[in-house]
Amino acid sequence: MCGIAGIFHPGTPKPVDPARIAAMIAVQAHRGPDGEGIWTAPGVGLGHRRLSIIDLAGSPQPMQAGALTVTYNGEIYNFAELRGELELKGARFVTGGDTEVLLHGWRAWGPAMLDRLNGMFAFGLHDADTGTLFLARDRMGVKPLHYVELSDGSLAFASELKGLLAHPLLRRVPDVTAVEDFLALGYVPDDACLVAGVRKLPAGHFLQVQRWQGVPRPRQWWDVSFADRASGSAKALGEELLARMRDGVRSRMVADVPLGAFLSGGVDSSAVVALMAEASKAAVRTCTIGFDEAGHDERAHAAAVAQRFATDHHAQVVRPDDFSLIDTLVHHFDEPFGDGSALATYQVAALARQRVTVALSGDGADEALAGYRRYKFHAAEERVRGLLPDRWRAATFGTLGRWYPKADWAPRPLRAKATLLALGSDGDEAYARAVGVTSPELRARLLSGEARRALAGHRAEDRYIAAMRDAPARDAIDRAQYADIKIWLPGDILTKVDRTSMAVGLEVREPLLDHRLVEFAATLPAAMRLRGGTGKWLMKRSLERYLPRDTLYRPKMGFVTPISAWFRGALGHEAEALTRSRLLGDSGWLDMATVGRLVEEHRGGRVDHGRTLWQLLMLERSARRLFG
Repeated sequence: MCGIAGIFHPGTPKPVDPARIAAMIAVQAHRGPDGEGIWTAPGVGLGHRRLSIIDLAGSPQPMQAGALTVTYNGEIYNFAELRGELELKGARFVTGGDTEVLLHGWRAWGPAMLDRLNGMFAFGLHDADTGTLFLARDRMGVKPLHYVELSDGSLAFASELKGLLAHPLLRRVPDVTAVEDFLALGYVPDDACLVAGVRKLPAGHFLQVQRWQGVPRPRQWWDVSFADRASGSAKALGEELLARMRDGVRSRMVADVPLGAFLSGGVDSSAVVALMAEASKAAVRTCTIGFDEAGHDERAHAAAVAQRFATDHHAQVVRPDDFSLIDTLVHHFDEPFGDGSALATYQVAALARQRVTVALSGDGADEALAGYRRYKFHAAEERVRGLLPDRWRAATFGTLGRWYPKADWAPRPLRAKATLLALGSDGDEAYARAVGVTSPELRARLLSGEARRALAGHRAEDRYIAAMRDAPARDAIDRAQYADIKIWLPGDILTKVDRTSMAVGLEVREPLLDHRLVEFAATLPAAMRLRGGTGKWLMKRSLERYLPRDTLYRPKMGFVTPISAWFRGALGHEAEALTRSRLLGDSGWLDMATVGRLVEEHRGGRVDHGRTLWQLLMLERSARRLFG
């Protein structure tokens, strides 16, 4: 995998200083430790940091072919087939990698080339003949791409925000709407950035900039539709699903460097390892991390899967409370990132990098096949909503929800506040609240009056509601999955995997996000995705020949992140420091008296504010690096 950067003058083709490109890629050296390249011409400059995966001795970047030059981050898994097709059209290749396919593909098909690519990618391609800069991002948003228009009229782009921050003309001014988004969701979504003016190219979009025509809005080139339904028996559809999973895994096993897999012991990573073992002549290299904490250690489950498929397995116990990693994560994420599992994801990536350069993961199946528990709860709530008149339901449950105490200390059956509020809302509003971290009510207390006025009505949940309202979908689960694929997946899951893996120079591939698999999964009847409270039902049923029932049907565990306990123990001093933070106080974003009350209530055990305090800690650390 790689880090890319570039500068383009849409107007007058001013010279581009190679030193600026060098600075923009130098801060991304972790993404490409194996080499670098810089290319400039009148009005344009491209830079590249390389992590060698395919064609190790060749394929230097930026790569040229006549008037075309490209800097590219990613993998095109079907590059061999495309290469053969292009050769029949007269293309002559001089390298053995996938980068050159982009150049000849652009010459043959232009932007329509994107429809033919199966892979994860973000790239910038310059066409000197037409004076065009073409930026594109893969369908799911596996690979990131940031861009900004600068005061000298240029457009700058980079894989990571820090690449843009290395440009001296970027003004570091915070955007308070991104603070609202982060507090609500736990991450800054792809349609926002904490640094005002910086934008992220959305997943499945491209940006085509012509000389003398300014910078247009990005154009969508791919979307997933839940509007159609596949027909056939569960057995037949299950076989097709399994075939698409198999294709996704096998296409991602091509590499000229050591390759392995993350193995948590859960169904998704175990499925990937099972299909890798089926396709591999040698033992698959697998790795897992464990925790010395009862109820959160999956090493035994991972070991059982490793033994079943005779993998070359490596396990290591790590500390879940290695707080020394906090500043490491802040550096690599740039913007605040509140998903506490990033600590463990970084640790498993670092472990894998000791033995391999490419690792396959099981990410994406929960979004594509309705694996999260929240889908089950949302479906149940929708059934209740369908039984009651809207006016009566909103008045009764809404009132009860507002008055019911937030009983974090109580047994789970008595923690009814969130459910009552959800039943009092319409389905889209309720789901938008369910995926959040800090509720609108708490944010109303936490944000200062100055910040609320600056937001001018902006509310983080509204993007989810809009995505669900406009989704090409048939039912509530369709709409929820569609919104998650568009917002949660690129903003949280794929950002987490990209930044933590790139931090240690590891390429991670997600075979269960093969777009052909995702598109097929979206056509499955809802009852084959979620049945009887079991998410990923058809996937699990199809895998019964490979994996034991305990692996397929035991409750999802995930990485341990005991954040709430940390702030009552080892991180107690950090919680207290938040109340005295000069940066947060001077920012004008927060009501500092409310911050103090949250810390007091949490440390006293009266209310669980652990996740919100973690967010405030990450916000403070990130803002210090960006603006402090």
